[in-house]
Amino acid sequence: MTSVVSRVVRSSPHRDTVSTWETIVDLLTRGKDGPARKELLSVTGVASSIIADQAPKESAIVVTCDGSRTRVYCLYDEDAIDGADAKEDVLGYDPLEGDWAMSLPCPKDDLAWVERALRAKSTRITARDMVSTLGESQSSATKAQVFTVDIEAFLKS
Repeated sequence: MTSVVSRVVRSSPHRDTVSTWETIVDLLTRGKDGPARKELLSVTGVASSIIADQAPKESAIVVTCDGSRTRVYCLYDEDAIDGADAKEDVLGYDPLEGDWAMSLPCPKDDLAWVERALRAKSTRITARDMVSTLGESQSSATKAQVFTVDIEAFLKS
């Protein structure tokens, strides 16, 4: 059973879109340099465009790895300024462990160019139509925080 953990990052106008992406990269890499960070930063322009379109407001940036699944949403406008619904705290696991992949939500009209741009930079980072949920519900409960414990993995630690 895979656990799912969500984070909610403050975006515009609290942060510009590039700073929002850099915050997401810091969250996912846990502030460490390395190949994953370099790969994530290589798509800053494309990811910033998706953030500017507010695609991760209702549809998550989804990161899968050998461990838990991570969903990242963004807050905008007054919600971003207020920050009451933000959840930017450090993850208690490595969200890029092993064979990781990332799926960015994207407006349908931009999907073709975004997919081409991402393919030129990464094989792990892809885009999907933002109405696609990767087979998961997008209820407000999943946006806030869904957390389950993999008992076997926990006991191995």
